[in-house]
Amino acid sequence: RRRGEGLQEKKFCGFPISIFFIVVNEFCERFSYYGMRAVLVLYFKYFLQWDDDLSTTIYHTFVALCYLTPILGAIVADSWLGKFKTIVYLSIVYTLGQVVLAVSAIHDISDANRDGTPDNMTLHVALSMLGLLLIALGTGGIKPCVAAFGGDQFQDHQEKQRSTFFSIFYLSINAGSLLSTVITPILRAQECGIYTQQQCYSLAFGVPAALMVVSLIVFIIGSGMYIKTPPQGNIMVKVFRCIAFAIKNRFRHRASEFPKRTHWMDWSEEKYDKLLIAQVKMVLRVLFLYIPLPMFWALFDQQGSRWTLQATIMNGDFGILKIQPDQMQTVNPILILALVPIMDSLLYPLIAKCKINFTPLKRMTVGMLFAALAFIAAALVQIQIDQTMPKFPSSSEGQVKFININNRSLEVKAGTSEFTLGVFQRSWLERNSWGELWGHCRQQHVRLRHVPAGGVRLLSSHLGHKQSYHREVFGSDFCCSGSISTQFRVESAAGECVYSQDLGFGSSFTLIIPPTFAFVDNCGQSIQTVVDIKPNTIHMAWQIPQYFLMTLGEVVFSVTGLEFAYSQAPSNMKSVLQAGWLLTVAVGNIIVLIIAEAATLDDQWAEYILFASLLVVVCFIFAFMAHFYTYIDPAKIEAQFAERDPEEKEKEKRKSVEMTRKGSAEQRKEDRRSSDSSSDKEKTRQTRI
Repeated sequence: RRRGEGLQEKKFCGFPISIFFIVVNEFCERFSYYGMRAVLVLYFKYFLQWDDDLSTTIYHTFVALCYLTPILGAIVADSWLGKFKTIVYLSIVYTLGQVVLAVSAIHDISDANRDGTPDNMTLHVALSMLGLLLIALGTGGIKPCVAAFGGDQFQDHQEKQRSTFFSIFYLSINAGSLLSTVITPILRAQECGIYTQQQCYSLAFGVPAALMVVSLIVFIIGSGMYIKTPPQGNIMVKVFRCIAFAIKNRFRHRASEFPKRTHWMDWSEEKYDKLLIAQVKMVLRVLFLYIPLPMFWALFDQQGSRWTLQATIMNGDFGILKIQPDQMQTVNPILILALVPIMDSLLYPLIAKCKINFTPLKRMTVGMLFAALAFIAAALVQIQIDQTMPKFPSSSEGQVKFININNRSLEVKAGTSEFTLGVFQRSWLERNSWGELWGHCRQQHVRLRHVPAGGVRLLSSHLGHKQSYHREVFGSDFCCSGSISTQFRVESAAGECVYSQDLGFGSSFTLIIPPTFAFVDNCGQSIQTVVDIKPNTIHMAWQIPQYFLMTLGEVVFSVTGLEFAYSQAPSNMKSVLQAGWLLTVAVGNIIVLIIAEAATLDDQWAEYILFASLLVVVCFIFAFMAHFYTYIDPAKIEAQFAERDPEEKEKEKRKSVEMTRKGSAEQRKEDRRSSDSSSDKEKTRQTRI
């Protein structure tokens, strides 16, 4: 009996008690993963001070690793450790990664001078990369194990309960994803710090780390109640070996004297039975259709990178509700919960009644088109944003600013909100020669002294991305999206004056201190405000259409794709196709980081159009491939091999042995010819000597 079967008498509502530990474990783990991932790209941009392209590249590299490691996890679980130990060991690695990432986001650990800016950014980057590497190994490694381990807890007569468990299991995944993408951006927006109060990325990463600790503890508590199936060998390894042998055997018998075979996989008949070969053929037919699919995921996963960065330059005010840029990602799981039942219960049956042959492959084609339309919608939104944005120099241009305001001037930048304070009276400066200006931008605290005297003063000069200019002026970047209130405090021996200004993202103001300025009550009222650039008023709600189109594409493409793959795969090789599906997600993210680094497009909307165009091209290629695909019933094909006569099996076995001997004989002859040739060459060489 399998370990733990004696405890299966403990049930609740007909379900083994052990599955509740697994469901809670999955909820906490998904909360941890999606919560961390929701704020990751903003952490790269505003804490590590990376530009948009580098932030996008590292983000998608991390996601690609998360979808490459499941293959490793499945092989380790099925061939070595078993599912339970694999989940426990890799969850420990996962938890350590979350803790390391949370520690890397504490700005005070390297802020020796206590100015709010980390002094050793290399330390924070190194800790971040180590944490993400451990997380990718952990979350990817346990991904193929948890659901299968939950299925192992049921007996053969509990098919109904097993089906209900998988529904609850996937509901816990969506619940964890939805809650985390709402909560962690709120945590990020809080102020925290020992010496200076800044956006609390450490809290936003720390809570997911705590949830991962809870996930691990809950899973271990249920250890005594689990049915633990010992490792029985991984089918993927067997499939790879069969394919490798067929290729190797075909190469050995490449001479024209050997008869050709119907399919190249038939060259593995000498070692593997025909049932396995037929199953591999069915899998390869589906995997061939997977080739164009990564392009869909290249667009889909940019919701957490490019689209989140797009939201940072939009207005997030929803009345009394303030939406953070990374919270827009919650639109996707909400729409999934709404669209899946609508599609399954209403739209698909309606199409069937209209006698339209809407096959799974046609649905997937339509899903790709919806994703392309989503990026066209994103491009249209970006064009509207660009029209309200100040014009910054490109990466190949420099910028020099001059201002002449009677010898004294000061320029401050917060995000892309620019504030120029000019002092027009030399006498006021002489009376307040030690005056300083302090600025607060949300969680940031900055101090700048007056620049030295000079009739025409060079305020700033920089070459490269605008973020470099921000670091030159402040030493740190800002995250100021939407409408915020900024305070400036002018201090001197005579007193202090606090001036407040409501700012909109992308706006530019000139604040003029008049000659009558004095440190008295309501002194800020004497400061004059001139609006140079109006705030960016494009609302985040304009992103909803692109999220709707992308989610609709996901429902039609992803759900149908998995359903199609399972219907066309042999019963014992569904895990192989699951691994292939995850691999397409990884390759899609690799495509994004390649394009993000290689593309030289200055306009973001042009990059959106590029991705949409590539997906449309791939969509037509996929439609052409799908046109020639013939749907099969794997169960019938497997039944044909199961009903074969025993004498026929014995005849095939003898034939295989004979072919193996013949091939070995031919190989020995070839080796002798090679040896004789080498001997002749050696004799010739000795004769010449």
